[in-house]
Amino acid sequence: MAPQTFGWLSLAPPLLAIGLAMASRQAVPSLLAGTWVGWVIATGDPFRGTAATLDSLVAMFADPEQTRVVVFTLLMGPLLLLLQRGGGVAGLLEWVGRYRRLHTRRGAQFLAAVLGLGVFVESTITCLVVGAIARPVFDRLRIAREKLAYICDATSAPVCMLIPINSWGAVVLSLLTTQATLGTLGDQRPLPVFLAAVPLNFYALLSVVLVFVVAGTGWNIGPMREAERRASEEGALVGSGARPVVTDTLLVDAADDQIPPRARNLVLPLATLVATVLAGIAVTGVNGARATGIATPTLLDALDAASGSTAVLWGVLAALAVAAGLVAGSRVLELGTLTDLLFRGAGAMLPIATLLVLAFGIGAICDTLGTGPFIADLVTPYLTPVLLAPLVFVTSGAIAFATGTSWGTFAIMIPLALPVAAAMTLDGAAVSVPLVISAVLGGGVFGDHCSPISDTTLISSMAAWSDHIDHVRTQLPYALAAGSASVVLYGLAGVFI
Repeated sequence: MAPQTFGWLSLAPPLLAIGLAMASRQAVPSLLAGTWVGWVIATGDPFRGTAATLDSLVAMFADPEQTRVVVFTLLMGPLLLLLQRGGGVAGLLEWVGRYRRLHTRRGAQFLAAVLGLGVFVESTITCLVVGAIARPVFDRLRIAREKLAYICDATSAPVCMLIPINSWGAVVLSLLTTQATLGTLGDQRPLPVFLAAVPLNFYALLSVVLVFVVAGTGWNIGPMREAERRASEEGALVGSGARPVVTDTLLVDAADDQIPPRARNLVLPLATLVATVLAGIAVTGVNGARATGIATPTLLDALDAASGSTAVLWGVLAALAVAAGLVAGSRVLELGTLTDLLFRGAGAMLPIATLLVLAFGIGAICDTLGTGPFIADLVTPYLTPVLLAPLVFVTSGAIAFATGTSWGTFAIMIPLALPVAAAMTLDGAAVSVPLVISAVLGGGVFGDHCSPISDTTLISSMAAWSDHIDHVRTQLPYALAAGSASVVLYGLAGVFI
């Protein structure tokens, strides 16, 4: 059965999952319910739908890319715990404490934003690193956990899009390479087109700028205003009845055998992580290109063939090895205690790993039902040269919101939008291909920021130890502000570019 034949029913799984998550504040049962309803629709039978739901979740581990994401997410728990237990976090905080400006609410928020810019190798790692380092400072200054979750989220995917030397860039380049073989890029190469699209990614640029504006001015709008009032006046870092994705007791360890503050015990593992990820992208890219018969791969060939998830897994493993070596070298912890810490850290990440599996699961059923193409088909009749970029941005946002995945949105919209742009160009219209590409990429990130079933949004909540639904509610006004401005800018760009 073709996915398009499900029509409006294809919207039922994501809408149910989103609605239940907002109403119940429970992400796991909401995602599971949405996935189950989707497979019941696909199979036409509750019993077969139940079996298909289980099969789809198990089949997720047959995809090496998705399995690696789950594995390195679990491994981030031990890494974060070792950074804390090894005195790395305390050492950095001691170093930060020398600067008076960082003792203020404004300075702490700038610290988190700058960290978000500096760790651009993978959106998940950006969130977790920013959360691990900035959270103690935010807590001491009574800054709401929702604010930290917002900064984590707004400087993860947008920065990865603006500095695409990472798995995000590899995914987009692979999609553009396919389009180049089909002729939709004309005589242009994928890499130059992609680089030309980066400065036109208005949503990513506005998201990052808005973070610094919020940090510098204390501009708290909507639910964020109440969250900040609660934290500063009442000392309540999370709201009443909140259910943080990870509790304080899981990744905080104040044991007597903790190593004295040493900033290098944090800096060296994180530097190793970043360097290994970049090296991993290069190695997997060159090897992958050679495996396809390219004897001397170019930069484009290497980036196209790189495995971002493999590079990130290598990076986390290398950073974990360095952190464990530094802790073991201190001779403060016994080997048995160190092993216990590794398992404890992985256990702390089990809730977010479960959420990731379910997020992948609902993405799979949306793909089976054709949710993304159905939304895209609704908008296609209204496309014109001037309106192309704004409508592509809005459509990409709607698909990412419904499916909870930026990458899935890119995979749907790039093959749809670029042929339309190419056809309009052949008809004599002036259509900027980089502008259309940037609208797809920016729209995907925008929808991801608004969606409670997005994996990046889930991880941002976890990194800040925030209630997930509270994070979505407080971030939404900022995402909508940047998204609305982006639509206007795409409309103007469609006229003048």
